[in-house]
Amino acid sequence: MASIRQPVGPMSEPFEPEELVAALVAREPAAAANPAAIRIVRAPGRVNLIGEYTDINQGLVLPAAIDREIRIAYIPRDDRRVELTRQDNGDRGMFQLDVPRARSGTWPDYVAGTAWALAEAGLPTAGLRGVIGSTLPENAGLSSSAAIELASAWALLGDAAAGVDRLALAQVCRRAENGYVGVQSGLMDQFASSCGVAGAALLLDCRTTEWRPVALPDGLSLVVCNTGSPRRLEKSEYNIRRAQCEAAVAGIQKLDPSVRSLRDVTSELLAAARATLEPVVARRAEHVIAENERVLATLTAFEANDLDAVGPLFAASHASLRDLFDVSSPQLDALVEIAVAVPGVVAARMTGAGFGGCTVNLVHGDAVAALGEAVLAEYPARTGLQPTILPVSAADGAGALA
Repeated sequence: MASIRQPVGPMSEPFEPEELVAALVAREPAAAANPAAIRIVRAPGRVNLIGEYTDINQGLVLPAAIDREIRIAYIPRDDRRVELTRQDNGDRGMFQLDVPRARSGTWPDYVAGTAWALAEAGLPTAGLRGVIGSTLPENAGLSSSAAIELASAWALLGDAAAGVDRLALAQVCRRAENGYVGVQSGLMDQFASSCGVAGAALLLDCRTTEWRPVALPDGLSLVVCNTGSPRRLEKSEYNIRRAQCEAAVAGIQKLDPSVRSLRDVTSELLAAARATLEPVVARRAEHVIAENERVLATLTAFEANDLDAVGPLFAASHASLRDLFDVSSPQLDALVEIAVAVPGVVAARMTGAGFGGCTVNLVHGDAVAALGEAVLAEYPARTGLQPTILPVSAADGAGALA
């Protein structure tokens, strides 16, 4: 989804919910007449620390929900009609809950898709009229699509949302992304937005759906650097990468019929099957297999507070995504190169699906300003683009605001 509100300047602060309420009151007479009926829901974006393209292969991921989010201020309606207006430009999306709606390729698809998936799951929905705003940067790979799906789910379900299991709600929203929007994503993005834990990353096993919070190393800050090079996931080669991974599984199954996903494949098994695979398919598999191992190694390093081990793991992940999975870009590579040269930056890599978007950086708190200064000084000259630096914190998952 395109961001609904861009950060202003290199280090902007999140907006307050009162702004959305004021915008709703200005547009909706019923909200002005009955302010007590106004409800606000929120859902965070996510940054993936490590474990890229492993979720679509039943692997391991280590994301964190972040304090950049989508919020909806709304009043319930009895007429089964949904109307949402963007806070930034007044663009309006509307549809009837019980009337089939064709996908339009615009941001309301994520709301309508969520309504469709909720109905498919047998969950009760209600109409609403609201205003939607965001502090997630535009097309940056921070899962604004998952955030709008989760925020929409909480708004469409109303009070019933609090009674739905958070992981189950994430799975419903993933269904919206796969079955309605048409992106064959894994569960990670919706999971992080729904199940986030303040101050922690989240280790998710995408095969078993078992998960747990993971404390971040002491003294480190999370900093996201946006390339300013946007992407649209549904128009990227994401679905092609998934198909290539499935082709690798099909080829390896001829050697070992017990294999069901790349999660089952060891480096040794891939080596034995490699001659029978298309070279590009083998490279995709090589990345996924090693990336799962890097997730576990990063977990061990975090738990031991072994920062010396984290940097090489992030570097290997980025190189693999660049050279084996072919989803990095010159802009992402430049941001990583600039960051790792700054004293106090522990680790840096691209995050998300790639093809533009953002990097994630683990930085000692006293080096955050230096990182920002280096990126702002060097990156535009190297790329002709203006970056955005976003210090973020690990945040709680989606829910209602008081």
